[in-house]
Amino acid sequence: MAKARSAIRRKNMLIDQRKLDAAKAALGAETETAAVDAALDLVVFRAEVFRGLDALTAAGGLDSTTRRAG
Repeated sequence: MAKARSAIRRKNMLIDQRKLDAAKAALGAETETAAVDAALDLVVFRAEVFRGLDALTAAGGLDSTTRRAG
Protein backbone atom coordinates (compact mmCIF):
# COMPACT_ATOMS: atom_id res chain seq x y z
CA MET A 1 0.00 0.00 0.00
CA ALA A 2 1.58 3.26 -1.10
CA LYS A 3 1.49 5.98 1.48
CA ALA A 4 0.72 9.52 0.50
CA ARG A 5 2.51 12.42 2.10
CA SER A 6 2.34 11.87 5.84
CA ALA A 7 0.19 14.24 7.85
CA ILE A 8 1.03 13.42 11.46
CA ARG A 9 -1.18 15.25 13.95
CA ARG A 10 -1.39 15.02 17.71
CA LYS A 11 -4.76 13.65 18.83
CA ASN A 12 -6.40 13.41 22.23
CA MET A 13 -8.90 10.53 22.36
CA LEU A 14 -10.75 8.38 24.80
CA ILE A 15 -9.90 4.76 23.94
CA ASP A 16 -10.86 1.50 25.63
CA GLN A 17 -7.57 0.44 27.24
CA ARG A 18 -8.38 -3.28 27.00
CA LYS A 19 -8.94 -2.98 23.24
CA LEU A 20 -5.76 -0.98 22.84
CA ASP A 21 -3.74 -3.52 24.83
CA ALA A 22 -5.24 -6.39 22.80
CA ALA A 23 -4.52 -4.61 19.50
CA LYS A 24 -0.98 -3.82 20.60
CA ALA A 25 -0.35 -7.47 21.43
CA ALA A 26 -2.06 -8.82 18.29
CA LEU A 27 -0.12 -6.47 16.04
CA GLY A 28 3.19 -6.90 17.87
CA ALA A 29 3.42 -3.14 18.24
CA GLU A 30 5.96 -1.70 20.65
CA THR A 31 3.91 1.38 21.49
CA GLU A 32 0.28 2.36 21.70
CA THR A 33 0.81 4.86 18.89
CA ALA A 34 2.28 2.12 16.69
CA ALA A 35 -0.69 -0.12 17.48
CA VAL A 36 -3.21 2.55 16.50
CA ASP A 37 -1.28 3.33 13.30
CA ALA A 38 -1.09 -0.36 12.32
CA ALA A 39 -4.78 -0.86 13.08
CA LEU A 40 -5.69 2.12 10.90
CA ASP A 41 -3.52 0.70 8.10
CA LEU A 42 -5.50 -2.55 8.33
CA VAL A 43 -8.82 -0.71 8.13
CA VAL A 44 -7.69 1.22 5.05
CA PHE A 45 -6.37 -1.98 3.45
CA ARG A 46 -9.67 -3.76 4.15
CA ALA A 47 -11.56 -0.97 2.38
CA GLU A 48 -9.21 -1.27 -0.62
CA VAL A 49 -9.79 -5.03 -0.79
CA PHE A 50 -13.56 -4.58 -0.67
CA ARG A 51 -13.40 -1.94 -3.43
CA GLY A 52 -11.39 -4.38 -5.54
CA LEU A 53 -13.87 -7.19 -4.90
CA ASP A 54 -16.75 -4.88 -5.80
CA ALA A 55 -14.98 -3.98 -9.06
CA LEU A 56 -14.34 -7.65 -9.79
CA THR A 57 -18.00 -8.46 -9.18
CA ALA A 58 -19.12 -5.57 -11.41
CA ALA A 59 -16.82 -6.84 -14.16
CA GLY A 60 -18.47 -10.26 -14.05
CA GLY A 61 -16.40 -12.00 -11.42
CA LEU A 62 -13.95 -14.79 -12.10
CA ASP A 63 -14.31 -17.30 -14.89
CA SER A 64 -14.94 -20.77 -13.42
CA THR A 65 -11.95 -22.08 -15.40
CA THR A 66 -9.64 -19.62 -13.64
CA ARG A 67 -8.00 -21.50 -10.81
CA ARG A 68 -5.12 -20.74 -8.54
CA ALA A 69 -2.17 -23.07 -8.97
CA GLY A 70 -1.27 -25.01 -5.91
